[in-house]
Amino acid sequence: MGNSSGSKIILITGSSSGIGAATARRLAADGHHVVLGARRVDRLAALVDELRDAGGTADHHELDVTSRDSVLSFVEGAHERHGRIDVLVNNAGVMALSTLDTLRVDEWDQMIEVNLRGTLYGIAAALPLMRARGAGHIINIGSTAAYRVDPTAAVYCATKYAVRALTEGLRQESQDIRVTLVSPGYTHSELTERGGDPRVRAAVHAAAEELGMPASAVADAIAHAIAQPGSVDVNEIIMRSTVQG
Repeated sequence: MGNSSGSKIILITGSSSGIGAATARRLAADGHHVVLGARRVDRLAALVDELRDAGGTADHHELDVTSRDSVLSFVEGAHERHGRIDVLVNNAGVMALSTLDTLRVDEWDQMIEVNLRGTLYGIAAALPLMRARGAGHIINIGSTAAYRVDPTAAVYCATKYAVRALTEGLRQESQDIRVTLVSPGYTHSELTERGGDPRVRAAVHAAAEELGMPASAVADAIAHAIAQPGSVDVNEIIMRSTVQG
């Protein structure tokens, strides 16, 4: 087991596919208990079965990160079942790319709701429980889009810059809770398959397929941050495939 302090209770949002599912696989293989949350409960149930068949331990709970009540239910339910929460991975995200002049305002709102408000709701639910214990670890999934802005990605980048700022603020406020921002570049996931301008989406999907890392690489980085001794806080990991440049 890769963790010096034994098995942890780890909650992962957006864990029905992509980075979230890969992270669940990696952490369960490391001997941690993973609690999976997403809207697609059928996928969660199948993943839990897969993890258990492989010798891991896992359970799942329906989760809509845009609903504060849903996030509270996810986090507090896990706390009641397991007695503690060691790590929360705020992974749920959406990326709908388009130029601002196409006025896809509903998609702007969705990115703000999922990427920023969803992360805030996760923190609001987990922070009091971690503070009461005097220990915990919050991992927010950022993006290389939190460090540079590209055309068609103005709103997506804005949400990821905000998550980066939020994570750094939480880190500065936290001495007993570890705080990590993991910011991947192009990654093989479903992020490029939904929403946004169809022409932009096709181009970005092609780039992600050509230049992207496997989601398991991001999962490995998350596992690395978790595995450090309690006194060591890996604050930021920025990662890209070598071919992304």
